[in-house]
Formats: sequence, structure tokens, C-alpha cells
Amino acid sequence: MTSLVKLTLMGAASAVVLSACSLAPHYERGVLPTSQAWPVATEISAQSADSLGWREVFLDPRLQKTIELALDYNRDLRVAVLNVEQARAQYRIQRSALVPNLDGTISATKTEAPVPAANGVDGEIDFAKSENFSANFGVTAYELDLFGRVRSLNQAALNDFFSREENRKAVQISIVAATAQAWLGLAADQELLSLSRQTLQTREEGLSLTQRRFDVGAASQLELSQQTILAEQARNDVATYEALVQQDLNALRLLVGTELPINIIPRAFPENAILSAIPVGVPSEVLLNRPDVMAAEYNLKGRNANIGAARAAFFPSISLTGSAGYSSTDFDQLFDGGSTWTFRPSINIPIFDAGARIAGAQSAVAGRDIALAQYERSIQTAFREVSDALAVRSTIDRRLAAQTSVLGAAQSTVDLSQARFDAGIDSYLSLYDAQRTYYTAQQGLINTRLLREINLVSLYSALGGGFDAAE
Repeated sequence: MTSLVKLTLMGAASAVVLSACSLAPHYERGVLPTSQAWPVATEISAQSADSLGWREVFLDPRLQKTIELALDYNRDLRVAVLNVEQARAQYRIQRSALVPNLDGTISATKTEAPVPAANGVDGEIDFAKSENFSANFGVTAYELDLFGRVRSLNQAALNDFFSREENRKAVQISIVAATAQAWLGLAADQELLSLSRQTLQTREEGLSLTQRRFDVGAASQLELSQQTILAEQARNDVATYEALVQQDLNALRLLVGTELPINIIPRAFPENAILSAIPVGVPSEVLLNRPDVMAAEYNLKGRNANIGAARAAFFPSISLTGSAGYSSTDFDQLFDGGSTWTFRPSINIPIFDAGARIAGAQSAVAGRDIALAQYERSIQTAFREVSDALAVRSTIDRRLAAQTSVLGAAQSTVDLSQARFDAGIDSYLSLYDAQRTYYTAQQGLINTRLLREINLVSLYSALGGGFDAAE
């Protein structure tokens, strides 16, 4: 055993001394392929959204519970987590090539061969029996990483693991944002459904009153037809929003991955469900910290390491094989006798391969260039997503204020038109138009409020928020 220990230690020491060389290009992060400032005037904060856990942003307890269920049961996130575990195992397999692998075998052989009989009588034979026991331990084809081939492959596997981990974070952010948006969409459609039902009830009452007035000659056929149109429009809206609510529930169930408890389903559009002040940092910090951008960068680093492995294939490689063992005809004395050992180094020198190694190196370089373009593209995509969200945020409050004013004016118009109609000053046509405008303004306000909340979710997600390390 002493010889084997020496052999193993010698191989490990040689690997440490000789494997310092790497032929992979030196990696340097380039200049951002985007502007250094956001295109919309924005107050820059020392803190950015990526430092906020999603519970600090989504404040409604029902929404928080919905997101928790999605993070527990969503199948896309489950696949992303399993991809990380697979990459972790693959990295451990590749890392094992950096150190010698020790194998041991214990075997027993029993033979029985015919021999002439001991009594010397012709035609009679005896059987000679023999037993042999052996124990062997050895290192098989351990490659000395002279030019960093194994280490480059190890770095590529490590960066693949990191990339998948960042992709998992990106999937989690996407699921948090998608769940919040679907929940808010359901809440808005529930509000619109409630509004359409209230409007239908009011218009049916108006239709009934107009029908009685028409029956006694106090209302014209035109007024009855206009009131009928209003009622039927509201009835159509009720049916439309009932279908939309069911579709919203189906979409939310798919995102969450399980059935939704009844107490977390919104029945109306909530107030202050989301933090309104989402902090925004400078582009150079926001973009590079987004998980999808970091995943693309790790992928680029892995492709860069592959170039080192491809270049190392042009140089000789040395492999070490050694073994030590014991043998005996008596198992009880197997380790009492003398030991035997072998040490067999081998060198592989590339001579001619019809250009295969050159093509391998060219493929590795092209793969690195593809990964670089993908990395820059991911930064540009992130920049656009943040810019789009900031563009909406810069105008949404004005739109909401304007829509609120429209609703107030529409309400006043309905009141005045009703008073003028009751006094016989205006025809029912003016009241009919005022009622339609008021109903449309109510719907517009709900949709604008939804747009504002959806924009907050989009901005938070685009800035890299939504990942919580505690999850």
C-alpha cells in the first residue's frame, strides 16, 4: 500500500504543478452596448428594485398568497430548479477529472485441472486444485493537465451551472410578475363585471319605466328603442365580462399550478396593492445585475473556456496509469506477502487529424462570438424593457388624472341631462348620449387604474426585482 500512496501523491503533486497553464482567452467585460442614461428623465436612486424582495412590493395579502402558491407549484419554475440540479451534478462529474480516481478490486480464482493418477494406473486421472487471491488498487489514465484542457472544461461546466442558476432566478422573476399581472387583470375584470351588472340593473329599471310611459303615450317609440339599446348593451357586457373572468381564473390557475383558495380571489380592484415608488438605479448597475443578463454573461464565459480546451487539443497530453496489489494462495495471508506495483505513463502527440482540431478551435471561437452577441442582445433587450416601463410611468399619472376628470364631467353631464329631460327642455337623445358617455368613462377609469398597476409590475420586473434569496 505504501507504493500506491506514493504513486497517488506523486500524480496529484504533478497535476498541481503542471496544470497552472490555461490557453483560454482572458475574459474582459466590454462596454455596455446601450446609452449610459435612461431615455426618459428619471430620478435615480441609490437603491434599485432588484434589492427589494417581492413581499416589499406586492402589499395585498391575497396577492402575496397567490404568488407564494405560484412559487411552490408552478411547473416552469420546477423545471428551472431541476435544470440547476442537473448542471450542478454535471459540474461535479467534470470536476472529478481534476484529481486522480482511485479504484480497487479484490478477486479470487479457483482452478481444477486433470493430472495423471497418483497410483500410476493407466487410464485413471486425478484433479489438481489451486486457489489464488489478489487485491489491486490503481489509478487509471489520469491526465496531467499540462495545457489546461481539463481545467477549461471544468470552468465551462461551472459557468453552465451558474448560468442555469441565474436562469432560474429569471424564471422566478417572470412568474412573480406574470402572477401579479394575471391577478390584477382578474381583479379589474371583476370590477368591470360588477359595474356592468349595476349598469344593467339601472338600465332595466329605466327601460321598464320608459315602457310604462310609452304605454300611456308619455314616451315616444324612439325613446323606448334608445332605452332598449342601452339595456341590451349592458346585458352584452355582463356576458362578455363573465367569460373574461372565467378566462382570467383559468390563466391564473395555470400560472399558480394548483387550485386557488376562494379567499384569495379578488372580487374588486384593490387600492394600494403595489408599492407605488419603485426605485430606479443607473443603467450600468441595473442592466448588469438582471438575472437573464448575468445568465448570458456566464454562458459567454463558458464558451470562452471552451476555446482553451480546443486550443489545448493541439498539444501533447500525458496520462498516468499505475497500480499496486497483493496476491496469495491463502486468503488469510493475502496482505502478508510482498506487494507488486506498476507505473505506466503515456504521452499522446497529435500528428495528423485532417484538420479536425483546427475546425474544433474555429467552432469554439464562433461559439464564443455567438454568446457575445447574445449577451449584448440581452443587455439591449433589458434596456428597452426598462425604458418602455419608464415611458409609461412618466405619463400614467397624468392619464389617470385626466380619466378621473372625464368621469367627473360625465357624471355632471348625466345629472344635468336628466334634469333638463325631466323639465322637458331636452329630448331623450341628450340623456341617452350622456348615459353612454358616463358608462364608458367608468370603464376607462378602471382600465387606466389597471394599466398603472401593470406598469408598476413591469417596471419592477424589468429592473431585476422579484427574486427573493429566501425563496
